Amino acid sequence: MFSYKEVASAKEFVDELLKNKKVVMFAKSDCPYSSKAMEILNRFEMPADMLVRVDLDKCNDVDFEAAKEYLESLTGARTMPRVFINGKFIGGGDDVADAEKNGELEKMLKKAEAI
Repeated sequence: MFSYKEVASAKEFVDELLKNKKVVMFAKSDCPYSSKAMEILNRFEMPADMLVRVDLDKCNDVDFEAAKEYLESLTGARTMPRVFINGKFIGGGDDVADAEKNGELEKMLKKAEAI
């Protein structure tokens, strides 16, 4: 369990990114699903300021477990990656792959003006 301060700072960290960036992927550096999702997102050639990948296990700005706990409260899962477009949770690695295959990912990125 985490202190209120750890969870509050994780909440602030996550919320700030979701508010200020079009596409955010919270990931774990050695996670194959995170790599797969990033590979798919990179196919859309978004400007550098549109897509942010945060490897929570390597990030010095936030406690990894506290961030995972907060993301679970937002998304219902603790697994990585957690991908958001315009602050809306769209899923994990398989969800991103499925959304690309059926054309929904491109639609979401265009609607968010990320591409």
